[in-house]
Amino acid sequence: MNAVYVAGAGSTRFGRHTDMTIEALAVDAAARAIVESGIDRSRIGAVYLGNFVSGPLNGKEVLAGIVAERLGLHGIPCTKVEGACASGGIAFRHACMAVASGMCDAVLVVGVETMMHASTPEITSALNCAMDNENDGPSGLTFPGVFGLAWRVHAQKYGTTREDIAAVIIKNKANGLKNPLAQMGADLTQAQIASSVMIADPLQLFDCCPPSDGAAAVVVSRRELLTDKARQQGIRVLASAQTSGSARISQHPDLCSFDATVLAAQQAYAQSGLQATDIDLVELHDCFSIAEIIDSEDLGLVPRGQGGHWAAEGRTGMQGDTVINPSGGLLAKGHPVGATGVGQIYEVIQQLRGEHANQVKGARTGMTHNLGGVGVACTVHILGADA
Repeated sequence: MNAVYVAGAGSTRFGRHTDMTIEALAVDAAARAIVESGIDRSRIGAVYLGNFVSGPLNGKEVLAGIVAERLGLHGIPCTKVEGACASGGIAFRHACMAVASGMCDAVLVVGVETMMHASTPEITSALNCAMDNENDGPSGLTFPGVFGLAWRVHAQKYGTTREDIAAVIIKNKANGLKNPLAQMGADLTQAQIASSVMIADPLQLFDCCPPSDGAAAVVVSRRELLTDKARQQGIRVLASAQTSGSARISQHPDLCSFDATVLAAQQAYAQSGLQATDIDLVELHDCFSIAEIIDSEDLGLVPRGQGGHWAAEGRTGMQGDTVINPSGGLLAKGHPVGATGVGQIYEVIQQLRGEHANQVKGARTGMTHNLGGVGVACTVHILGADA
């Protein structure tokens, strides 16, 4: 990234917003980001909006243009970005590239989704659009089933236990209690988790992230456009990587790893000149509890096969080696699909400013990881606070 900085950020709370339209949520977060940036709207050269299921769930597309018009941004390129659960992360990467290339002085990124008005079957059907349904549809699997299989394979190969995986839930739900933007923070015990409703054996209720409504937004720009405050805080994009993997379950040789994540992490480390041990905190894609364990290993933060054990030992907690999901992650904060990737960026920005409600002490570098489908799309970003 050629001197791409964060100029401003905004976010709604993630949760139930059935009193607001999807456009209104997006405008709310975006307006906060623009105001905080201090950048005149005439300098914003493009809008990228991450969204996945506004078509099937809301009957609404062309959201980028609608939101831009309501914000008074006229005549500029407005693009809705879709990459399943990675939609928001991809939108952020496009914005960074536009600024880094010199095409734009500043770009607005928005991620938004509304899901809570729909029934569970409607949400499940919409989310299953992230699968290769021609090939995998006949199996009858939905995403809980896929990650239930991944859990069984991980347990067989590495001895990961129910208690190990519950440690991820306990950590993230507790972190969510400290995050005012989180939907479902909780103080849970191993016994409560083990006795919860079975969803897709061995995945139980608390192993699954909740659907959600919400929006997050970021303005990225050249350093010259930053306000004095933003320049002093100096949040810079050190790396922005996007990769792809197979959309077909059968084409993954190992359900304990997603090639797209491994490759994106390698590219991000190479771009930033950093190593995994240099990262202070990570907001990663814990759509299910086992996903955090797999993601942490794929990102090189935890030795292969040790993700569950590290969680149980507290090594990924607030006082751990590398803090994972201090926001509460998707498990506690919720998963408004198109907003998740931008929401992760928002959380890291607050940490690097030293302004987060659940602050990681001394945080100077932060990573986000946003994964779509069964690993068909992935983004990894690294942000750093200027010295």
